[in-house]
Amino acid sequence: MPSVVGKYQHYKNENIDEYFSAVGVPYMARKMIAMSSPLMEITYDGETMTIKNSSLLRTTESTFKIGVEYDEHMPANTIKSITTFINDNEMETKSVIPDTNENTSRHYLFTDDECIITLTHEKAKIAGKRYFRRLSQ
Repeated sequence: MPSVVGKYQHYKNENIDEYFSAVGVPYMARKMIAMSSPLMEITYDGETMTIKNSSLLRTTESTFKIGVEYDEHMPANTIKSITTFINDNEMETKSVIPDTNENTSRHYLFTDDECIITLTHEKAKIAGKRYFRRLSQ
């Protein structure tokens, strides 16, 4: 069973421009996201999880309790999210965008070597994927 906790370095995207275009992210912002290579750090103490993403452009950090709704601060707005474990190596964050009531989610798949995040949104016909190589546990 791989550990969720650790540091991960982004190394590739799949369908990320198409995904963000479908959900209405402006052109320049999409290009900046696609070109960024953030470091993701996940800590978990058995009750509270923190996911921190750091890049040259910005740093975001979300701290929350598993299974409890929380406010997640995004560049354009604040969304209502809830993160749950699916099994020992998968978790999912489901969110609702308050302004539009649209549903979106991030599915995290952890292996011994990497974390693959699959992004879905009800407006996007295709999912976007971001791949992160595990640096440490």
